[in-house]
Amino acid sequence: MPDKETAGEATAARLHALVMDLVRTGGFLDPDQSALPDRPLTLSQGFALYELDVSGPLSQRALAERLRLDKSSVSRIAAELQGQDLVERERDPADRRVLLLRITDAGRAVRTRLASGFNTRFDDWTSRMAPAELDALLVGLPALIRVMHEEREEEPRLPQGPGAGSPAP
Repeated sequence: MPDKETAGEATAARLHALVMDLVRTGGFLDPDQSALPDRPLTLSQGFALYELDVSGPLSQRALAERLRLDKSSVSRIAAELQGQDLVERERDPADRRVLLLRITDAGRAVRTRLASGFNTRFDDWTSRMAPAELDALLVGLPALIRVMHEEREEEPRLPQGPGAGSPAP
């Protein structure tokens, strides 16, 4: 029987392989792949729309923290989304030096379509799982996310707002 460290390493290696397969199979590596054929969006842009939709206006710094990206990446994302009229920049009334990013009605419509598309895909995938597999996923995945938040010493954020339960863009 393997010792605990060896079993832990085997579990970590298996989880690593599963996550790698999930990312590849889901098409998340392809920056040109968009969930909406008529509107090319990167995964980061979709996540930015999600954060702005459920959280309201955010500074680029706050959005960068939520997405765990550097400010220059978020600046580029914001410029691209603004160029598509999906977000707008406005001065923070509390501090006129700060620019806030706000999702537009067009951005909200795109975000809603993205969420609907992902929900359809997830529903299709999970409908083909055995009930015990789905139950295990719904217990195991939040547990993994919780310990990842604990490692970062932050509170987990629960999905909220339109498309709650589907934080994917």
